[in-house]
Amino acid sequence: FVTMVPALKFLEANGSQMGVNQPWQFFWVTGLLSSFLDNAPTYLTSLSMAQSVAATNHLPGEIVQVPHIYLKAISVGAVFMGANTYIGNGPNFMVKAIAEEAGYKMPSFFGYMIYSFGILMPLFLAITLLFYR
Repeated sequence: FVTMVPALKFLEANGSQMGVNQPWQFFWVTGLLSSFLDNAPTYLTSLSMAQSVAATNHLPGEIVQVPHIYLKAISVGAVFMGANTYIGNGPNFMVKAIAEEAGYKMPSFFGYMIYSFGILMPLFLAITLLFYR
């Protein structure tokens, strides 16, 4: 996490210029990153962008609070979309290994992605339309 500090500081200063400024955008950006990276660094990355977006309407040095809807979108995206791939969430890979050791045939990495996307993407679209439009 220490190595992330320069990138997080950059995002805090420049994140508002990246075009992510709506709750649904935070949900999807965080979720897609979380599909391939660990949830904690993904959350921190998106939080830094949200802080930058929230700071655009405040004076320098003023205490800035990130809107709750951004935090909810970031949290849900980081946690839920980690299920998109085996590597997006540590337990996914562990369950695969345990199932294979027990003799169950498990899909390949890309096979799992196709299967999970087919089931989860409609749910994520519904979440977007219901909560983050």
